[in-house]
Amino acid sequence: MARKNAFYAQSGGVTAVINASACAVIETAREHRDRIGKLYAGRDGIIGALTEDLIDTSKESARAVAALRHTPGGAFGSARYKLRKFEEHRAQYERLIEVFQAHDIGYFFYNGGGDSADTCLKVSRLSAQMGYPIVCVHVPKTMDNDLPVTDCSPGFGSVAKYCATSIREAGYDVASMARTSTRVFIMEVMGRHAGWTTAACGLAAESEGEAPHVLLFPEIAFDQTKFLAKVEQTVKQHGYCVIGVSEGLQDAAGRFVSETGLRDAFGHAQLGGVAPVLASLVKERLGYKYHWAVADYLQRAARHIASKTDVEQSYAVGKAAVELALQGRNAVMPAIVRKSDKPYRWSIGVAELKDVANVEKKMPRDYISADGFHITDRCRQYLLPLIQGEDFPPFRNGMPDYIRLKNVPVAKKLETAFAI
Repeated sequence: MARKNAFYAQSGGVTAVINASACAVIETAREHRDRIGKLYAGRDGIIGALTEDLIDTSKESARAVAALRHTPGGAFGSARYKLRKFEEHRAQYERLIEVFQAHDIGYFFYNGGGDSADTCLKVSRLSAQMGYPIVCVHVPKTMDNDLPVTDCSPGFGSVAKYCATSIREAGYDVASMARTSTRVFIMEVMGRHAGWTTAACGLAAESEGEAPHVLLFPEIAFDQTKFLAKVEQTVKQHGYCVIGVSEGLQDAAGRFVSETGLRDAFGHAQLGGVAPVLASLVKERLGYKYHWAVADYLQRAARHIASKTDVEQSYAVGKAAVELALQGRNAVMPAIVRKSDKPYRWSIGVAELKDVANVEKKMPRDYISADGFHITDRCRQYLLPLIQGEDFPPFRNGMPDYIRLKNVPVAKKLETAFAI
């Protein structure tokens, strides 16, 4: 392919390390100026492409780009916006191609989860049909760890490290006060259909009796009676009970325990708080004093305690994405391949997007204990390598020193606007 410009966008919920992938994409593209002209970023994800709201990353210094590696959030803005089926909204795809053509863009890097993989696949297929072929490479990211093919999803290791650390620290707190105060503490973590983040909480319990004592996964139907019996037994045995629960906890009928009835931009059920629901249940039925917390954005923004392994993998997939595009590999995703557990060794492989899009990787049953309330040794063996190592950001005046880019806009070339 002749020298073309490239387009990069971030999608969905951001992570503590998604900018490490952005850093890699930009730095690698700059190493290949003979093949890639300018790298544009979409302001607020794919919306930036649809509205021709592009950012010129060439205006950022090498030092600023390098600082992305230790900065959380989405440097260019992200969005929960899913392209509809081609038959339903042809205008969206025509607009993308129109913008790409106007700015001589021949490479499309989309950094996100399963829905982003689907979008990337659609664009790769339809761009050729519409007369303007674009090399599309998906850059994997999701804190839920539910992308298939890849050993783990960049972004997950850091969330896992934060959640395991937080629930361990909270466990020490509750144990100190249990005799005269709080007996039950519940921490709610993200995970709509897959319980990987909840499982990560289990890493904090290395010996019998250590917190967390109970884990509630989306993969295991919630049984109120068994749950209350487990909590009561734990309090009698240890004096207190610490619980990790997924936001996506479901009952036997498949209903979310915390569903509000609303839907997000991707059409997913908007979940409320399952922790307060369980806390009220514990209070009403068992009479224990409780506290609960929802990790929410804190877990995915905690760059200060990011996993070094996760940072390295996030950078590696960004770098590999550009290299794959330059090889002409279309509709693919760089994937992490596990070579061994001890020591943990991994490499970068290649996954076809047709095997990734709209496929959700859930927790294997043998990763969950027989009673459904904790993780197994096999799960621990899988998870532990992903939280290894510290990669602290620089600090200034006692606070993490993060970067905010200039995000200089690119002059528009199209006369017509596009309504989102």
